[in-house]
Amino acid sequence: MTEPADDAAAPASASAAEEAARRRRLAEVFGDVLPESSSDDPRPTGRDDRWYEENRPPHHGG
Repeated sequence: MTEPADDAAAPASASAAEEAARRRRLAEVFGDVLPESSSDDPRPTGRDDRWYEENRPPHHGG
């Protein structure tokens, strides 16, 4: 049996510059896939935890 050549056995890896170029092309085509924030992120209300504790319904215990 013959052994495979070293370059055939290992997959070719892209250089850092090629990887950066690939990422730029993907960003140009697809843009930002995920927004910086989503609709379920907490929004600042100006209220602290004490307000929520004082206004907690009685059936929630505590």
